[in-house]
Amino acid sequence: MAFSAVSVIRGPGEIAAMVVEVVKRIFTRPFQFREFIEQAWFITSVTLMPTILVSIPFGAVISLQVGNLTGQLGAQSFAGATAVLAVVREAAPIAAALIIAGAAGSAICSDMGARKIREEIDAMEVLGVDPLERLVAPRVLATMFVALMIIGIVIGAGIGGGYFFTVIVQGGSAGAFLSSFTALASLTDLYIAIIKAVIFGGMAAIVGAYKGLNAGGGPSGVGRAVNESVIVAFMLLFFINAIITAIYFQVVPPPGL
Repeated sequence: MAFSAVSVIRGPGEIAAMVVEVVKRIFTRPFQFREFIEQAWFITSVTLMPTILVSIPFGAVISLQVGNLTGQLGAQSFAGATAVLAVVREAAPIAAALIIAGAAGSAICSDMGARKIREEIDAMEVLGVDPLERLVAPRVLATMFVALMIIGIVIGAGIGGGYFFTVIVQGGSAGAFLSSFTALASLTDLYIAIIKAVIFGGMAAIVGAYKGLNAGGGPSGVGRAVNESVIVAFMLLFFINAIITAIYFQVVPPPGL
């Protein structure tokens, strides 16, 4: 029973310790700027198109559900405000995080795992090169930067899809949709969405790097590490999202109508 408890606690504890170490390495000079640029370009290339393809139907589904609900409640004029609120505050950060964790996180994990089983990580440590500083920190910062960039794409595509389905498909009023943006949503909702996206991107990269650096058992072990990294990243993202949302509602009161 003691071994089971230790094994359950050890993983999250090591990930938390790795978060602290990676944050230190990000502010350590000299920073691996070239590695950061290369990884940012790679992560953008594997996440940009899935982000666009996912965010449009994502926003459309939310708008359809919200439009039907507001219509039943007799508040059709607030369909735009509620759709924007749902997309900006929750849907966009979660969608961006899932894409980042599924594409970028798994790529980072497979890269770190391949280096681990080829003993490149051990060779770097023997030569006095810190793998966290040389490999992990640039990838984490690049993932956070790309998450910051794609959150705007998700929000724009989600609102555009919501406008299309609310106004064109359901026959709503374009003026009411656009004028009700500020009725429920505010700039603080956009700020918290950006903060969530950056935190989620960094956590997905750290989880992927952690699982990759601890991979073992050959190529099959790397495959298991990739699967575990995606699952653990999803669980952490939803857990952190719940905490941030609860704190946000306590600190920032919702605007009145």
